[in-house]
Amino acid sequence: MTTELPVAEVALNLATGRGFDYQIPAELRGKVVPGSRVTVPFRGQPRSGYVIRLKATSRFQLESISALEDPMRQIPAPLLRLGDWICDYYCASHEAVIWNLLPAVVRKGEMQHREALYLDLTEKGQNLGSEEFARLTPKRQTVLRTFIRLGGSLPAKEALGAVDAGASVIEALVEDGWLQKTRRVQERDPFTNLKVVPDQPKTLTKSQQDALAAVTAEMDEPKPKPVLLFGVTGSGKTEVFLQAIAHCREQGKDAIVLVPEISLTPQTVTRFRARFGDQVSVLHSGLSDGQRFDEWTKINSGRAHIAIGARSALFAPFRKLGLIVVDEEHESTYKQDTVPHYNARDVAVVRGALEHCAVLLGSATPSLESYHNCQVGKYRLVEMPQRVEAQPLPPIELVDMHQDSAHLKDERKASFFSRRLEELIHDRLARKEQIIVFLNRRGFSTQLTCPQCGYTASCGDCSVTYTYHRKAEKLKCHLCGAEMDAPRKCPQCGSPEIRYGGFGTERVEAVTRACFPEAMVARMDSDTMTNAESYRKVLEAFGKRKIDILIGTQMIAKGLDFPNVTLVGIIQADIGLNVPDFRSAERTFDLITQVAGRAGRGDSPGRVIVQTCTPGNYALTCAQRQDFKDFYAQETPARETLGFPPFTHLVLLHFKSPDEERTAAAANRFMEVLQPLLRSSVQVIGPMPAPIAKIAKFYRYQILLRAADVRGIVAAIRSAMMQVSPAELRRVPIDIDVDPRYLQ
Repeated sequence: MTTELPVAEVALNLATGRGFDYQIPAELRGKVVPGSRVTVPFRGQPRSGYVIRLKATSRFQLESISALEDPMRQIPAPLLRLGDWICDYYCASHEAVIWNLLPAVVRKGEMQHREALYLDLTEKGQNLGSEEFARLTPKRQTVLRTFIRLGGSLPAKEALGAVDAGASVIEALVEDGWLQKTRRVQERDPFTNLKVVPDQPKTLTKSQQDALAAVTAEMDEPKPKPVLLFGVTGSGKTEVFLQAIAHCREQGKDAIVLVPEISLTPQTVTRFRARFGDQVSVLHSGLSDGQRFDEWTKINSGRAHIAIGARSALFAPFRKLGLIVVDEEHESTYKQDTVPHYNARDVAVVRGALEHCAVLLGSATPSLESYHNCQVGKYRLVEMPQRVEAQPLPPIELVDMHQDSAHLKDERKASFFSRRLEELIHDRLARKEQIIVFLNRRGFSTQLTCPQCGYTASCGDCSVTYTYHRKAEKLKCHLCGAEMDAPRKCPQCGSPEIRYGGFGTERVEAVTRACFPEAMVARMDSDTMTNAESYRKVLEAFGKRKIDILIGTQMIAKGLDFPNVTLVGIIQADIGLNVPDFRSAERTFDLITQVAGRAGRGDSPGRVIVQTCTPGNYALTCAQRQDFKDFYAQETPARETLGFPPFTHLVLLHFKSPDEERTAAAANRFMEVLQPLLRSSVQVIGPMPAPIAKIAKFYRYQILLRAADVRGIVAAIRSAMMQVSPAELRRVPIDIDVDPRYLQ
């Protein structure tokens, strides 16, 4: 039977991957719109969901929507359109996408505003010259004077401690109309520990002025083109961001600022709060549920006009969006590693197009995709080739560690510090300057082996070796998180001659403390930085020069601006080059250039030492000259010949299950269905075991597809999945990653 009344398709959080049709009752017609949060019956139980779209009819006999829920938790229409694009492009379900558009604490509807009881002076209580005030007891007069001195309002819990009087005196003043009780929303402030000194716009250099003019010109266009701000490290890109946002606010519009990870958020928020005060809100995973609820509500209600955060801040519910800034746009952390696998940088460009707002992408090492988009005219390129105040870029020295091997025979140095780097660290410490040591590998040792029987400690659930963490005395798997106590003898043959090979930041920290005992040393990696407060404390201490040497992984490679840092040492710069991935050279170039940019940002010149075993590699020599254009020129011909981005799009299909044979069979079966649906121009690699064949007990197979037109691939995949039974998909799920950043 067909339902002729208006129908709403509703997405429910059921992991079904599809929406369900419901009739719109007469009393809700005109009120229920796409994005509405509604209550519907589902298998006899009430459930909340979001309206995806409206329909004229349905071919089914339908149940009716029960209720329209809190209007403050609806999805704004522009965001819903953006969600439709994400579904289409990234081959994801509406259900999965919609549940990314809103924070979980907002979706669930369980969090409420925190309220507190306040005591406020009434109009009568503010008139201390009245005859009635003069007749009050001295104690009551003192209480009222104290309230006036403290601003006329106090939380009830604090009032008794702030005034020299008991509860009975306070209650009497309330009863007689001198004070009144009110309940107020008390927001959970994520900026409690943030020390902000108000700041004024800086005088811009010529290149900053040109960049700002280009950005504001696009902001004033009815259909602005995305702008790539290609500025060397220390060129003052952030000041351009700030003044562009000021222009946006002058137009009465709102702005979003994306940073690649929450470690950068405290420093970014401090600078933006100093300029824009409480107009700034923050959204990231480091907030408590209450803080996230309150911050999102401030944006949704129009009380905040600038949102700063990582990927999720892109979905801030602004209705008058004027500018989206994507800082460090090249960073792979903008790519979500769970479904839907969207790239926040690319989705920011689409949101800008849908809402006719400007998008500003900033980087000292642009992604090859963004730079290529400038070359073909899709984006506008703006360059800032010099640092502010004509500060020189720090010279970069490549140290060949093969030639330095004699120096490394001293076991105390554990092959970490070349002679040149050690000399410079001593020199900078003597001059009271600060040093950053970078190694993109955490832990103490990367493997445990037995020379007697050849045993290597490997994770039983993953295809990787354990990493030794000495402080915890544990062997840990960096993929699934499994861990075991570090053995004192070989678990296989019992030999006590076990050896720990390789090294990570934890071991570098230990050796640094031994080699430079006079220095204050700190480490920043995912083992030590457990929350946003951890980042804030270390960076604050480093900024106050309480730390001489900061050791870390890629979380210290970008965004940090400390003028007293004059030396950066990069250890094992070759790590990334050994990864079997077409982006390995690009990532290595980016990291070296970004880390090098932390040096010499103040009055004293900086210097960078890059320790490598392959000093002739073009990624390293281009990074040494900090020459992105030459790197682009050397990297792209091979990419174009082999059919890799930015000249094509990739789609990676992952199949995984605890049974290896079943996983392989499912991948082969799906390929049989998919192959006839693909255009002849699509190149197919696989099915084959993934480079990391097993993670967390799940065997992994993959199919890699590439073509110039990604939508044709996605359409074929959707059609193929319709031909595979739901039971097969449950047994061996398929993970679809469009434009993957990694091929592992």
